[in-house]
Amino acid sequence: MDSLALIEAFGDFKDEKSISKIDLMAIIEDSLKTLLRKRFDSDDHFDVIVNPDKGDFQIFLNKIIVEDDMSEDDDLEIEISEAKKIDESFEVGEDYTVEIPIAQLGRRSILTLKQILSTKLQEHNNSLLYDQFHDRIGELILGEVHHIRKQHAILLDEEGNEFILPKENQIPSDFYKKGETVRAIIEKVDFKGSKPVIIISRTSPVFLEKLLELEIPEIQDGTIMLKKVVRIPGEKAKIAVDAYDDRIDPVGACVGVKGSRIHGVVRELRNENIDVIQWSKNPEIMVKRALGNVTINKIEINVEKNYALVFTPIEEISRVIGKQGQNIRLASWLSGFEIDVHREVEGEDVELTEFGDEIQDWIIQEFRKIGLNTARSILDKDTEALVNLVDLEEEQIDEVKQILRDELED
Repeated sequence: MDSLALIEAFGDFKDEKSISKIDLMAIIEDSLKTLLRKRFDSDDHFDVIVNPDKGDFQIFLNKIIVEDDMSEDDDLEIEISEAKKIDESFEVGEDYTVEIPIAQLGRRSILTLKQILSTKLQEHNNSLLYDQFHDRIGELILGEVHHIRKQHAILLDEEGNEFILPKENQIPSDFYKKGETVRAIIEKVDFKGSKPVIIISRTSPVFLEKLLELEIPEIQDGTIMLKKVVRIPGEKAKIAVDAYDDRIDPVGACVGVKGSRIHGVVRELRNENIDVIQWSKNPEIMVKRALGNVTINKIEINVEKNYALVFTPIEEISRVIGKQGQNIRLASWLSGFEIDVHREVEGEDVELTEFGDEIQDWIIQEFRKIGLNTARSILDKDTEALVNLVDLEEEQIDEVKQILRDELED
């Protein structure tokens, strides 16, 4: 097999993977040098010339001319008498260059070269695939469900590229069927061995950002700015928006008439509830807006500690906290302040932390997570409601209530 025929043997692979002629020639040169190192322990004495215009290559061996009967390596040395048969002007110590036909390396070497070429072509393609999708991290993709596994789903795009959608990156209510079309964003690109693995996500806040850009032209053209997006996938999300032009209502533009614009996004997110608020540089206003349409009497802000204490009537507490603490948690993420709620109740009250000797600290923290920081704030809430808000059994809650009740009576 000559060099041209060897290159042609890889023509189908080149066309399929869209590898340029220049790249292919570089791979061939690298593969030939790898073969020479395997065969001769070094490629120092060889020159490889690849001609991309003709689509062939040549291998030249540079031998050293030595005295007759002094050659120790026929592969790398040639005696002076043999050299002079070719050119009388040769002298001992000079280089003697001879072309090595590919067939001279032997059939086994050619098979080895094919394997090396195939490996390097695959490595080249993997590298191109990695670079292509690593540059697209954060972009929306549309893929067809090809396989469904216990821990992940495999999607394919129109070009046959494979995407992995792990279970933890799926919205809890997602349910896929083979052949279904699914939207997601490219979250990261890793290598598994030598093969690039493209991980996609439907739970990332970036996925919501890209959906909003898709549905709302003003976000796409920059008229409206997405300042921050936070979400609990499949449950609730909050987004803060602003506009360059004060005459534009960014919230109204995002929601649309009767929610027409936001509806498509909600449907894509499996009916995830989305609150849209207007961004503010004022921390107090931002915290109030982030909590939503609830009654707040006063807000105390500690900018240095990123802490906000919200004073609200006791009847508003459940709305401020939200289902399983979702509203106050999202409001904290959106505003950048850790939000605590102070219940305005009649009569004396005692901070929950004062009961450290009688109530275990982890139990106190469970109540504090949902903004219950005082004795009365817990006593004023039904036990049944508390069971749904904190990770405690009904009996534990009743015991805590009894301790608090005894203290307040004293």
